[in-house]
Amino acid sequence: MHFFVWHMKKIKRYGIIILLAFFCALFLWFGQMNPLSVFSTDNGPQALSRGDDKASAVAVTFNISWGTEKVHQILEQLKKHEVKATFFVSGEWAERHPDLLDKISEGEHEIGMMGYRYISYLEKEPEQVRKDLNYAKEIFGKLGYEEIHLLRPPHGHFNKEVLTIADKQGFDVVQWSVNPNDWKNPGTEKIIDDVMKESSKGDIILLHASDSVKQTPKALDTILPALKKKGLKLVRISDLVAGTEANAKEIK
Repeated sequence: MHFFVWHMKKIKRYGIIILLAFFCALFLWFGQMNPLSVFSTDNGPQALSRGDDKASAVAVTFNISWGTEKVHQILEQLKKHEVKATFFVSGEWAERHPDLLDKISEGEHEIGMMGYRYISYLEKEPEQVRKDLNYAKEIFGKLGYEEIHLLRPPHGHFNKEVLTIADKQGFDVVQWSVNPNDWKNPGTEKIIDDVMKESSKGDIILLHASDSVKQTPKALDTILPALKKKGLKLVRISDLVAGTEANAKEIK
């Protein structure tokens, strides 16, 4: 009788251990399958607008859809100040400048996309959005970038339907929380002041690397070290998400 009770207790104990191991394995599997789970909530796919304000990090991001001059200068500033950033590029630009795409990647910067043509998705029918994303995915794949999953819709325009389409195609939509409108060339000091006043823990900073920006490279020479002096770590989007519980922007 004592042997039977001891044997049952042993079976029960091993059963609990096996069950715990199973749930741990399941948790790890889902973590690998969906590392950016902050992009999805009970209300459906969301757009990431900023990270957790408890983490001392900000993500520096650049949009580029045309030109080749400024991206070189911006990459030089990032290298000088030892900063890794995320570049969102249009498929059309990537197709025309694969060498620059490689240069961005070789600098250990993260690459996201802005679809193929830089035209607002709110001006397109849903099927046109699907085709644009599919074609962009095909172009990036041919260039050797099959694993791109970060998407910033052209002009930052999107709605729930665009979010759903992007999610079904494996994309996570990324917006921003700090925008100095550097593309308007408001002045180097104005760009610096806006970024420094608005940036805090968890922010996603929007800047541009197209040839329309005339003052951004110079502004970066002040912004990058100044953000570090504020105690902020400058990271890529994937690093920001991996290190924090990021906040998603709900579209109603």
